[in-house]
Parts: sequence; C-alpha cells; structure tokens
Amino acid sequence: MKFIKTCNFLKELRAFCITYQEGNMSKASEILFASQPTISLQIKKLESELGVKLFERRGPKLKITTEGEILYNIAIPLVQGIDHIKDEFQSRHTDLAAGELTIAAEESTLLYTLPGPIREFVQQYPGIRVKLSNVTGRNGRELVLADEVDLAVSSMLDTPANMNYSPFVSYPPILITPKGHPLSKVDNITMQDIGKYGLILPPSHFSSWRLIKMVFALNGVSFNVALEAGGWEVVKSYVALGLGISIVTSICIGDDEDREKFEIIPLEKYFPSRKYGVVTRKNKVLSSPAQRFIDILHAHYSKNAKQLVA
Repeated sequence: MKFIKTCNFLKELRAFCITYQEGNMSKASEILFASQPTISLQIKKLESELGVKLFERRGPKLKITTEGEILYNIAIPLVQGIDHIKDEFQSRHTDLAAGELTIAAEESTLLYTLPGPIREFVQQYPGIRVKLSNVTGRNGRELVLADEVDLAVSSMLDTPANMNYSPFVSYPPILITPKGHPLSKVDNITMQDIGKYGLILPPSHFSSWRLIKMVFALNGVSFNVALEAGGWEVVKSYVALGLGISIVTSICIGDDEDREKFEIIPLEKYFPSRKYGVVTRKNKVLSSPAQRFIDILHAHYSKNAKQLVA
C-alpha cells in the first residue's frame, strides 16, 4: 500500500487561522488555551516550513500578507473540517439526532421570515438545538466572519468578496403612515409628496438608509429625517404615534393589527423589491444542520412562491 506524504501542521494551521480571525496573538492564545509565545512559535514554524512571511508585525498589530491570505483560504476549510469532525460524524451517523444550529438575523426577519422554516426544521430534527441571535444586518455579517454563528439571514445591497449571499425571498417596498394621514388621500403618490413629511428611518449606517437616499437623489427630491430608530418594530411604533412616516418593506407588516394601525402605500414604482438571503463566509465548511436548514429555507419559499403564482 502506497502512502502519500502529507503535512502534519494542524496545530500550526489552527493557530494561524485563529490569529488571522482575531487580529492578534493574544486573543488567539486565549481561544486556544495556549501561551502567546507558543502561538508565535507555531506561526514561525509554519512560515519556516512554507518559506514565506504570513504576517507583517507592526508592534502589537498584525497585518496579513498576500501569502497569508492565500494560505488562510486554503487552510480554514481543512481546520474547520477537522475541528467539526465529531459533530459531523454524529450528525451523519444519527441522522441529525444531536447538534446545534446558530443563526443571526434582524428582529423583523426573526419575527416574520424565519418562523415557518424554523418550525419545519425543528419538527424534522428535534435533537438539534437552534440558537437565534437578534442583531442588525451588519453585526450579523460580523458574526458570520468571526465564525460565531453558522449563518446569517439578511438583506444585502453589496456582497463582500469574503462572503456568499444566496437570496431566497423578496418583499415589495411600502410607505407606512398613521391612519388618516394626508398621503393616504393622494392618488399616484410621488417622491415629492413623500419628501414633504418627516421620515422615521433606521440609523444611517443601515443599508436601507443608503437605498432611500439614493432613490430620493435620483428623483431630485430632498427629504427630512424626523427620527432615527433602530429596528423596524421600533420604527413602526413611532410611526403609529404620529411622529413621522417611514419607507419599509412588506416584511414589516405582520398581521391584521398592523393593517389597522397604518396606511400602507405601495412604492414599487420607485424602489426595488428587497431581497433576503442566507449569508455565509466564503470557503466555510457548513455543518450538516446548517446545510439542512438552508435547504428547508429555500424549499419553503420556493413552495410558497409557486402557491402564490397558482
């Protein structure tokens, strides 16, 4: 029997990958329960073996080199595969009888987009513990990159090079106002009409803000922000109080109670439908529970779309 010569640098590769993710050796040493000198020696050993420089050391800060980026993209799936081999074996051996699935998403997504697929997943795999993190879209992507969650469900205008984004559903844009608002009596509402009233919007670093700003600019209309509020449920609460109007997506309108609170005006002629999708880190080896949930998610919304068309 012939044996292929292989590299036996799992500890060194793990130390390198964690150091890259955390940005310094001190945090990597805490995660790996090793001393900082040990982490430094492991990375130096890897550099010596490969004959390249993996980090540029600038005081306490480390800057990844081009060679380091290449190695990370090669090594991280291998390291994750080894680290998760026990969970993966148990998942396949027991047909997902045990394990964990962690998902990051915004509040409105958790409330209105994910309950159906999560219910299906839990019914099929009751042994899998599901953990949901209520975060903003940007924070969810940061958790994905740090491997603190399996995946995020979010809306993205731009997909970073180090991430994968797979949309599965889209929601049309709408304007919400308090009941009896003057705009509810306007036929063929325009952006000029909307710009006359104060808007309640999420914080300016949200992608929704960028989209709204762009659409107003393309129509040559200025707008006034009456209030910034984090989270669509908070935005809705302040619209209901009469403190302003807001441009949201139909994902935010959850039940008949919402329809009794607000005037709902379609805005599809001005704004594109908002896509929501699964966000994962590029080159990440997904666990079996994560892959099964993604399959259920796409199948759930594909089935619902076909029912709507029919």
